[in-house]
Amino acid sequence: MPYTQLDAIDHSILNKLQKNGRLSNVQLAAEVGLSESACLRRVKILEESGVIDRYVMLISQTAIGKPDNVFVRVTLDGQQREKLAAFETDITRVSEVMECYLMSGDFDYLLRVITRDNTDYVRIHNKLTSLPGVMRVQSSFALRTVLDKTEMPLEI
Repeated sequence: MPYTQLDAIDHSILNKLQKNGRLSNVQLAAEVGLSESACLRRVKILEESGVIDRYVMLISQTAIGKPDNVFVRVTLDGQQREKLAAFETDITRVSEVMECYLMSGDFDYLLRVITRDNTDYVRIHNKLTSLPGVMRVQSSFALRTVLDKTEMPLEI
């Protein structure tokens, strides 16, 4: 997706929606100083251009009984396109994996996994090590969350 040039009004719309994605168009228009039709048109353009990727609801990990984050470094037994593709397909089926990044450096993938506790992670670890092509798994438990943002910084 190409870079999209944003103006001050776009930034204002995006900042308001990042803070509260449930704002109605009427509320959003009033907050950014546009007519309702102009605001709706701007939001549609931001959606169609891909700047607004999707709308989501964030759930508290602690409230659902999965307060722990484990960062997992995965090394495959090869980096052929087929092996990478197979891992990427299979990892989407492990529901506790919240994020997965293909990395450069000493390992192939970095995962963020949510879990109830250490015992629960053993179960997840067994899933991860049984995926085809996985040669090594290294896990680091987060002791506490220092920063957890969902809002993207927008500069003009």
